[in-house]
Amino acid sequence: MIENIKLSNGVAMPMQGFGVFQIPEEDTERVVLDAIETGFRSFDTAFSYNNEKAVGNALKKAIDAGMVKREELFITTKAYIQQMGYEKTLAAFYESLNKLQLDYLDLYLVHMPFGDYYGSWRAMEELYKAGKIRAIGVCNFDSARLMDLCYNAEIRPMVNQIERHPHYQRLNEIEVMKRLGVQPEGWAPFAEGLRGMFEEPVLKEIADKYGKTVAQVILRWDIQSGVVIIPKSVHKERMEQNIGIWDFTLDEEDMENIRRMDTGAPSMLDCTKPSEVDRLYDYLKNPVLTTL
Repeated sequence: MIENIKLSNGVAMPMQGFGVFQIPEEDTERVVLDAIETGFRSFDTAFSYNNEKAVGNALKKAIDAGMVKREELFITTKAYIQQMGYEKTLAAFYESLNKLQLDYLDLYLVHMPFGDYYGSWRAMEELYKAGKIRAIGVCNFDSARLMDLCYNAEIRPMVNQIERHPHYQRLNEIEVMKRLGVQPEGWAPFAEGLRGMFEEPVLKEIADKYGKTVAQVILRWDIQSGVVIIPKSVHKERMEQNIGIWDFTLDEEDMENIRRMDTGAPSMLDCTKPSEVDRLYDYLKNPVLTTL
């Protein structure tokens, strides 16, 4: 049974959700329906993923069929760089809401720390006050940008979604988030297998100890660190494995051994690197995943 965590505004958010990044639109409906059958209730998409409509179709089918009630779902989407600014974000929100075939969103996020995200934040605050969004937040904000937004916004972000995995643990940044009352949410919890993640001896040894997979150990480590996770898989058996992390607990020695794996460097995204900034601004036309 997936546990919830309370955001700063009291909204309950599942600690484990399901991401749909890089799932082709033609496969997304099936995958989301499989995930709902498996037990997932939190789903994370974005305008830039080009599959919001397919996610919406799956949600409508599941609700209409009685598989799940709308109030049991926690749906997240995001506004991209080209949708930043007050007017643009208002329009982007309703475009995403229509594609998702919903009356409200559970979480709406600024996807990248670029463009006029202050104008966007004002729009999101208005939508939040109007009850169209239950929680608002950001993605990929470093501590300085997050602090600056928190110190100037009327309503502070409730979530900061960041790249987070054993090779890039961001412990100091997570401490800043906790101090600000911002819930950390980790994307790419497996770093998409880059840099030998699934072959790490430390993780394999811990997995053997508990009779679990390396992926399950990573997800459990995140949960015990207080980080919300959104793993992705298009295979139902792996969805079942990913959700099977609520029946064991890593001990402190395990947690410490994983902490020692931190390299302090991202595998997927570096918003301080000029080539990465260029890539992100060009992403909608040319969806290259990383220059790292």
